[in-house]
Amino acid sequence: MKRRLLLWRVYPYYLLIIVAALALTALFAAGEMRRLYINGLAEELEAHARLVVRQLKPLLADSTATSVDHECKELAGLSDTRITVIDTTGAVLGDSEKDPRTMENHGSRPEIAVAFTGATGMQTRFSNSLQITMIYVAIPIESDGRIVGVVRTSRPITNVEGAMSTLYGRIAVGGLLVAGLAMLMSFVVMRRLTRPLRELQEGARRFARGDLALKLPVPDTAEIAALAVAMNRMAAQLDARMRAVAQERNEREAILSSMAEGVLALDTNEKIASMNQAAARLLNLDALSATGRPVRDVLRSTALYDLIDDTFKSLRAEEREMSFPAVSERRLLVHGAALRDAAGERCGTVLVFNDITRLKKLESIRREFVANVSHELKTPITAIIGSVETLQSHSADSPEDTARFLDMIAKHSDRLNSLVDDLLTIARLESEAERDEIVLTRDRISDVLEAAVQACREIAAQKQVTIDCDCDDSFEADIHPTQLEQAVTNLIDNAIKYSDAGSTVAVAASEEGDEVVISVQDQGCGIESKHLPRLFERFYRVDRARSREAGGTGLGLAIVKHIVLAHKGHITVDSTPGAGSTFRIHLPRP
Repeated sequence: MKRRLLLWRVYPYYLLIIVAALALTALFAAGEMRRLYINGLAEELEAHARLVVRQLKPLLADSTATSVDHECKELAGLSDTRITVIDTTGAVLGDSEKDPRTMENHGSRPEIAVAFTGATGMQTRFSNSLQITMIYVAIPIESDGRIVGVVRTSRPITNVEGAMSTLYGRIAVGGLLVAGLAMLMSFVVMRRLTRPLRELQEGARRFARGDLALKLPVPDTAEIAALAVAMNRMAAQLDARMRAVAQERNEREAILSSMAEGVLALDTNEKIASMNQAAARLLNLDALSATGRPVRDVLRSTALYDLIDDTFKSLRAEEREMSFPAVSERRLLVHGAALRDAAGERCGTVLVFNDITRLKKLESIRREFVANVSHELKTPITAIIGSVETLQSHSADSPEDTARFLDMIAKHSDRLNSLVDDLLTIARLESEAERDEIVLTRDRISDVLEAAVQACREIAAQKQVTIDCDCDDSFEADIHPTQLEQAVTNLIDNAIKYSDAGSTVAVAASEEGDEVVISVQDQGCGIESKHLPRLFERFYRVDRARSREAGGTGLGLAIVKHIVLAHKGHITVDSTPGAGSTFRIHLPRP
């Protein structure tokens, strides 16, 4: 429905009332003026009639009708008044306008009939003889206490009508002027009254747009001023509440966005009401497009549906482990609970997702570590026990067998010792790194590389492997020389073990950006890409049989990784099967 302004709703009614009041006033005034004019004319005619009575009263007793008629015409000539004399029978004795002999009996005329009663008769009507509207005043002629005739004076009311027409015109013009002035004044007054309302309307629009800092002007009108004050107070209160709500929302969003756990809120229709960035990341979702959609359309997981249903039915917290097809590599612990409003009524469900993939992986690594340690320890221990039992049973009677079994005991004892030493080394490195006890000093990289190369010269010579070292003496870094030497030595030792006779192991150092890079490159068998992500895990072996034949404990690369991490660096490896491998230690430049 089309809405009109308040001005055009009220103003036409005001205008109608003004015009109606002016019209009624004009009609009443015109009627009163006409009545006063007629009454004045009647009084004047009555006065003339009384004068005529005084003049004609003697003639009625002594003269003839002719003398009365002549006197009437004489007296009428002195004033603009028609004079008529009627006897008691209603016959006209004299008339200033007509011949009495031609005039009909006037006894039935209303004003004359009243005059015969002794009162003054007055009547306005159309005259058949003169063919105009006349006003008649008739008074009795009394002689010796009795009525002997009636004198009637009359005048046409044409002059009255003309005067009244002029008066009506003036009243109409005056009324139009007054109406126009009233219209203008009413319009101005209405505009002044509605202007504060328009300002309040515009202020309300700005309040609706969020401009709550606006202060509305307070007009002089008490009612509108009270409304403006109330709106200003309302805006101030809304502004304070919205600021508080915004602050609470920002704090809540900051808390949710900083959480590592994913939070997903569902309404009573199981539609996604909100989610934090952690939930979007864990579930591989777009938060904006997922919000408002049913959770069953967004996430495909029967286990999740069961959790939501169980939470809704039991009204208690539920917890399940599950994975989702979109992020099958992750294992999530999902906690579901009822979401309630301020009144305590249930308004949805909240789901909290904890990524336990790393925990599960650590549990798997721990299990593998225990199994690997047990396996690594079992082989030498079994060999030692077997050799000892053989010696105890005197099965080896010859000195050669005894020596062979003793050598086997010594070999596996050394292997056990090396395994325990490596485990203790890793434990020490981890402990020192956690307590930040490793002291790093500014030292030359070339000295460390030369020491590591010298430590491996003899092994390399036995396998007929050449070691090349290329390092600028100016390269320096914050290092622990002994530990870094051990790490480089382990890399060189591995390179020699898996290199063929006549090949070369290249050891080099270079500066790349804000890093010092130490590389150890061999020309051995190489490593398949599927093994590279797990290469630095404890006891992980690409080829277990060959690793044991080479004499390794399976902890060498794990030790290297921990040493590099203690130096706040990282290690990378590139390898091509059949072409060799390159291990790089990246250390931050000082």
